Amino acid sequence: MNTAPTPATRAPARRAIAVVVLVPVLAALALWAFAWPAARTAPRDLPLGVAGPEAAITQVEQTLQQHEGAFEIHRYDDEAAARAAMADRTVYGAVVVTPQGPELLTASAASPVVAQLLQQAVDRQAAADGTDVRTVDVVAASPNDPRGAALSASVLPLALAGIAAGAVVTLLGLRGVRAVLALVGTAALVGLVAAALAHSWLGVLPGDWWAEAATFGLSTLAVSAAVAGCAALLGPAGIGLTAFTVMFLGNPFSGAASAPEMLPEPVGTVGQWLPPGAGTTLLRSVSFFDGAAATGPALTLTWWAALGLGAVLLGNALKGRARSAAPTAGREAALVG
Repeated sequence: MNTAPTPATRAPARRAIAVVVLVPVLAALALWAFAWPAARTAPRDLPLGVAGPEAAITQVEQTLQQHEGAFEIHRYDDEAAARAAMADRTVYGAVVVTPQGPELLTASAASPVVAQLLQQAVDRQAAADGTDVRTVDVVAASPNDPRGAALSASVLPLALAGIAAGAVVTLLGLRGVRAVLALVGTAALVGLVAAALAHSWLGVLPGDWWAEAATFGLSTLAVSAAVAGCAALLGPAGIGLTAFTVMFLGNPFSGAASAPEMLPEPVGTVGQWLPPGAGTTLLRSVSFFDGAAATGPALTLTWWAALGLGAVLLGNALKGRARSAAPTAGREAALVG
């Protein structure tokens, strides 16, 4: 009696082995992507200003430079110039030497984690020197979200909404202009709903309502268009590829919970090239800084959206050309026969 496995019995066994191997690999990738940046969070060339008399700020610079590679020092003539640089998002904070003593300017709206880190570092040095440091939060986070938890928590839902929209449009068979309109319309509605929740209901975003809604919508469109665009060109595998990039790289590399300069190199930089990181940076700019430093992340999201929608149209055109070529080839074959 022949007991050798047949192709029909070998296929399920191979699928079972693939699942057993693939799931631990995906778990390892997820742990690496999320846990590694969190475990290595520390300032790396974090932009920090110093202002005051020349001799005094030279001493402050020397003290800060003891934290090798932690800070990128920017000099300013006075406190007003340092405050302006913070409002423009050039620096996260500033140490100002005044006749009354040293003063630390922070911007918890840019990153509560960075503001706390700066305060701890300066307070430790002041305690060693026997001086007191007054801390002023120049651009404060929302009193309803002092730790920025709600803002950073918005990254994952927007990414999921974008992935879901792109996948649904693809699975429903929408193509070409119809797919583009569906993606744009869905993103617009997500933006309106997100702004209504975060701004109007929770009160964690104090900026311009429409600018925040546009940011939420553009962030969603950047992801959904990329998902649908890759699927139009690569098939269903494009959905998985884009979802993996956004979820396993974009979210943990976004710096939403801290700041891009707090993540290991080059994670912080890469994260700002992806929709979750660019969307978070843009949302902070329009919500707390009157749009300062918004051009870069806005262009990043626009490029993702434009390239994704372009890929949707291109994929539809290529499939249409292939469908029209098939009958022609069949007629030519019939004539030859």
